[in-house]
Amino acid sequence: MDRSLRLNCGLKSALISLSNLLRIITVRVGACLMELPQTIFKYEPFALRAIQNLKASSVYFAPPAVFNDPYDCAITASIADASHDEVEQLRTEFSTSGAYTQEVRDANSHLDLDEFETQIRRGAQVVIDKARNDFLRKRGVTCFSETNDNLLMWSHYGGQYKGFCLEFRTDFEPFSKLQGVSYVTEMPQFPLSDFIRNENHTQLMKRMFLTKSSAWAYEKEWRVFHAEAETLFPYKREALKAIYFGPDIAAQDRDLLCLILHCQNPDAELWIGSRSSTAFRVEFAKAPGYVPDAVPR
Repeated sequence: MDRSLRLNCGLKSALISLSNLLRIITVRVGACLMELPQTIFKYEPFALRAIQNLKASSVYFAPPAVFNDPYDCAITASIADASHDEVEQLRTEFSTSGAYTQEVRDANSHLDLDEFETQIRRGAQVVIDKARNDFLRKRGVTCFSETNDNLLMWSHYGGQYKGFCLEFRTDFEPFSKLQGVSYVTEMPQFPLSDFIRNENHTQLMKRMFLTKSSAWAYEKEWRVFHAEAETLFPYKREALKAIYFGPDIAAQDRDLLCLILHCQNPDAELWIGSRSSTAFRVEFAKAPGYVPDAVPR
């Protein structure tokens, strides 16, 4: 067997573990450096799926391919350049790593430094691209925000002010597994060392799937991942703290949502939204005594 082919085969076998780790990470996401808020918000349009989800006390995990940002979860990550000394150190570590067979290590010992770097870089890029494509097709994501009064959020995700926003307590699943999104101006690059050493894989995957353009920073987004796309995940009724109605929601639509909550989430707070006359945001007034017309008074 050609020595380059043997090295490629060995790399493919070892790097499969990274793909397997990805499957675990997308379900059991590692700890995030950001402090988890006590509550989190989810904007919804007044649409059939959103109403059904509310009635079922569930959140829907959508495939990332349907998101409105074409780079969302499909960023073109690349391998960062490494210095001559770094590559030499990596080759030394590779030659003693238990993740590779003796045959592969022997084949590596005959490669010059440039050949070694080329093989490692090629294998790492293949894993990154495959992980990204598999994620887009198979994984589910549900998205939340730290704020409930942002005009653009109401316009983009709240049915152009005619929808609603749900507030959830984050000490209940799946909200306790939220991960904060990072906003950057350039595509991320991963150190070549991450594909030789094992300790950075969690951070590598997090950067890939929790990174967005800084143009979206106003969203203040948090995410939860699921192993399967198009999954409906039920939450405990106590997890829903409040519902906020958009400033332009129709009265009959608001009444329908209140009827749903009156039956299954009677302790959820009701807040009526209006456009602020002094700031570019939505204001809310609590409506503790609000009862929809269809409910006997």
